[in-house]
Amino acid sequence: MILDEQELFSDNQEIKATGPSENILDLGGYGVSFGTPIPLFIEVTEDFDELTSLTIAVQTSKSEDFSSSVNLTEQTILAEDLKKGKVSSIDFLPKGNLGYVRLNYTVTGTTPTKGKILAGIADGLEGSFHNI
Repeated sequence: MILDEQELFSDNQEIKATGPSENILDLGGYGVSFGTPIPLFIEVTEDFDELTSLTIAVQTSKSEDFSSSVNLTEQTILAEDLKKGKVSSIDFLPKGNLGYVRLNYTVTGTTPTKGKILAGIADGLEGSFHNI
């Protein structure tokens, strides 16, 4: 799996409350519905505590301030899986890109005092058929 620093949404970002990823990607409004699917890689890099679950939504907007955002897809990870080394993925960046893309993290349950995420667009994921 290869990650590019310019395609990271979160680089060991602390998640202590509901909010957006630290980085926004400008995809220029081009749809990505054709060709090879673009996987999104998500890894827990520090154990979370307190919360019940963490929902990760892929959001898009026509403006960089996300004043009118649209959720393209989302994934919920339960507390017992929010441990360092846990790798999850959203299989592909869904079609519907409006120009800017970010992740939004929604904390459910008690506010965590620790927990970090590494997330970004990946050039293939471990365990894919390309690794055979």
